[in-house]
Order: sequence, then structure tokens, then C-alpha cells
Amino acid sequence: METQQLHRGRLIDHLHLVVRDLSASRRFYDALMQVLAVPLGGEGDDYFWYDELFVSTADSDAAQGRLTGRHHLAFQAGDRATVDAFHRAGLAAGGTDNGAPGERPYHPSYYAAFLLDPDGNNIEAVFHGESRRSASSVVVTF
Repeated sequence: METQQLHRGRLIDHLHLVVRDLSASRRFYDALMQVLAVPLGGEGDDYFWYDELFVSTADSDAAQGRLTGRHHLAFQAGDRATVDAFHRAGLAAGGTDNGAPGERPYHPSYYAAFLLDPDGNNIEAVFHGESRRSASSVVVTF
């Protein structure tokens, strides 16, 4: 068996979205992940995944024949320019504007943009302002 390596962040282990149109979702998320510099983790006939985000059709084994409904998912961005590029890329890839890039009142320096993906999920990119991290992620090797 081949060694695998996963990177895990702060709170969420993974999120699984079950979508109506896998091709439309793939175009949308490919564009966003390219901006965020997150490589494709894997793909199959009825799924694809990036890091902690898994997207599949209702026909996949994990979906049990049901769509997931509307969710809010926020990705961390390294700076304001990345938030801006995320929003542009998502619109160009079939997303719908749900809040243009700008400061939000959630806390000082909270800079975000919101898009609706092809299934109506609210997808956000947020830059929390200048900060220092102890590590970019936790690396899990097995």
C-alpha cells in the first residue's frame, strides 16, 4: 500500500457535499482551488476531493442517494488579493455573487467574499488580517 499524507487544519476534519451536477461543481471548485493553491487530492467517476473537501454525486457510496442541501463553507485565504481572485474565479466558473470582496463586521480586518456554487451552497474566502501561524497545517502520514 502506498504511503499517504494528509494536511489537516483547525476545526473541520472534512466536509462532504453531494451535488446534482458533478461536472459543473468540478469546474467551480477547480477554479477556486487553483486560486487557493490547493491541489486535487483524487477523483473517480462519481466524486472528487481537495484536502478536506469531498464532492460527489448522490450515486456515490458515501452519499446514500441524497443531496446534502445548502451549506456555508469558508476557505482561509493568505491575503486580500487572494480573496479578490477567488471571487473573480468563482464567478467565471459559474458561481453566483453572494457578497463582493470587502471588509465585514465580524472582527477587525475580516476581509471576505461570498459565492453560491452550482447547488446553492454559500462558499466564502476569508483573510483574517495579518497574523503569524505556528504551522501551515498539521501533517498526518500513514
